Amino acid sequence: MNQKTLRQLLAQDKPLLLPCAHDALSARLIAQAGFEAYSIGGFGLVASRLGIPDLGLAGFGEISAGVRDIIAANKSPVIVDGDDGYGDAKNVTRTVRTYEAMGVHGLILEDQTNPKRCGHMGGKTVVSRDTAERKLQAALAARQSAEFFIIARTDARAVLGMDEAIARGERFLALGADALFIEAPVSIEELKTIGSHFCAPLVVNAAEAGRTPVLSPAEYARMGFSIVAYPSSILLRVVSGIRAGIEAIRRGQMAEEPDIGKLDELTQILGISEWMDIDDRFGAAIVPGASKSNA
Repeated sequence: MNQKTLRQLLAQDKPLLLPCAHDALSARLIAQAGFEAYSIGGFGLVASRLGIPDLGLAGFGEISAGVRDIIAANKSPVIVDGDDGYGDAKNVTRTVRTYEAMGVHGLILEDQTNPKRCGHMGGKTVVSRDTAERKLQAALAARQSAEFFIIARTDARAVLGMDEAIARGERFLALGADALFIEAPVSIEELKTIGSHFCAPLVVNAAEAGRTPVLSPAEYARMGFSIVAYPSSILLRVVSGIRAGIEAIRRGQMAEEPDIGKLDELTQILGISEWMDIDDRFGAAIVPGASKSNA
């Protein structure tokens, strides 16, 4: 069966749900759960890979290396957080070219100043509207295929107000952005304002404990949003599970833990059968008298 493009997925009569993968294992589990697309966010990637907050501390080289690992585990259409493009228009161009060549299907480009911050944090600043427009134009000119999906994001709502955010959104769409992402509206009323104002694919971040109300996909769709991203849902639950496991070890109560699955189930998730088949077909012959380990 041919894989659908992002445009084809958005043409379906339902919002496109994008769970956010923070590493290759989470990406593999997302694929096995049957999601047709997913996202890779900077928040989760730098948290899991480097153990640091999303404050612009990681460079393009570090982040793109993490993206390469993740997309190797899940070939479905993926939208990657491109932050501010990691510099000026030249850097934006390199970012788009690198990710498109890597096999990424879409990119989010924001208008924060460098170093940027997580969209739901305070203390953000944004570049001028003219600078944001020029960087978006550079991104659009850099892509080799029109199928490479470019989402223009503005963080102006928290810095300059909703009117400026909407004005920037209008300009970004007029320049040719494929979708619009007005980050961190703080109420249902603001969500309705955004959804009713634009006739274009709109993105909303459903971030637990963030600034934007977390609603059901159907509620977001009724307001006009066609892409719902879940930037922290998986990672928060991973952290909770790790803490529980560490505490059980500390107390010496691992034997009393509830059933959390078996090691062989995990190896099947990781695709061990495929790799063992390759080993059986093409691996080195067993030396007479030697035994093959079951480890």
